[in-house]
Amino acid sequence: MERFSSPDPIRTWTRERRRAGERVALVPTMGALHEGHLSLVDLGRERADRVAASVFVNPTQFGPGEDLESYPRDLEGDLRKLADRGVDAVFTPEVDTMYPEGASTWVVETDLSARLEGEARPGHFRGVTTVVTKLLEAVGPDLLVMGQKDAQQAAVLRRMVRDLLMPVEVVTAPIVRAPDGLALSSRNAYLAPEERAQAVCLHEALQHARRRIREGDGTPAGVLEEMRGIIEARPDARVDYVAAVDPDSFQDVSDLSGRTLFLVAAFVGCTRLIDNEMVQEG
Repeated sequence: MERFSSPDPIRTWTRERRRAGERVALVPTMGALHEGHLSLVDLGRERADRVAASVFVNPTQFGPGEDLESYPRDLEGDLRKLADRGVDAVFTPEVDTMYPEGASTWVVETDLSARLEGEARPGHFRGVTTVVTKLLEAVGPDLLVMGQKDAQQAAVLRRMVRDLLMPVEVVTAPIVRAPDGLALSSRNAYLAPEERAQAVCLHEALQHARRRIREGDGTPAGVLEEMRGIIEARPDARVDYVAAVDPDSFQDVSDLSGRTLFLVAAFVGCTRLIDNEMVQEG
C-alpha cells in the first residue's frame, strides 16, 4: 500500500492506474476505522480495479461544541487495517494541505442539506461537500464509495456530483451492524458499557417502524411517536429527531404507501448517534 500526504503524487498515481485501463475507487474516511469502513473498501474492490482510501479528520464539518478535539484517532492502526484489507493507496493530508491559510472557497448544496442533520448541525454539510470535493480533486477517482449509515450525507454528495457534472460514480454500501443491531460507528467508542447496552434502542425503534408498515395500519406521525417512545424509554437516551422521508427528496412523507426512509438521531449519554432504515410497504 502506497501512502501519500499531498495531492500531486496521489493524483499522478491515479492517472497512471487509469492509463493502464484500471478503474479507481475512493473510500473517504475520518479514521478510527471499523468493519463498516472496511466494508466500503470491499465494495470498492468489487466495483473497481484499485482502491484508494483517505484518512482525514475534517475540522470544517464539526460545529462549535462538537467533538473535534476528542474524535477518536488511531492513524497507525488505521493504516494497518487498510493494508490488511488490500487498499492500494492511502491519502493522509494535514489540515493545512486541505485548508491552506486564507482559504475562503466553499461548496454548498442548498436543498437536501437544509433539514435533519443540516438543521441539527449547522454548517456540517458545507464542510462535508467542501472536503469531499477537495478529495475528489486530489485523487481523481472513477468511483466514490459511501456508507448508508450516513444516508443524508450520501444523498447530498450524489446531488453535488450530479449538479457539478463531476465525472465520478457514487455508490452506497449497506449499514454494518453489531450482532445486537447497533450500527457500527467510530463514536460508539465513547459509550460506557451501560450506555452501549441502551444504544440498541435506535435499531429497535427502526425495526418497530418496519413492522408497523408491514402491518399496514400506521400513519407517519403515529409511527414516529412510537419510535420516540421506544428510544426515550431508556434512561440515558433522548431523541434529537425522528423522521420518515422520501429517500430521493428527503421531504416528509404524507403516508406510508411507498418507499420510506426512517431516520433517527439520538443522544445516549453524551454521545450522539444516527441510524436509518429503508422500508417499503409489503
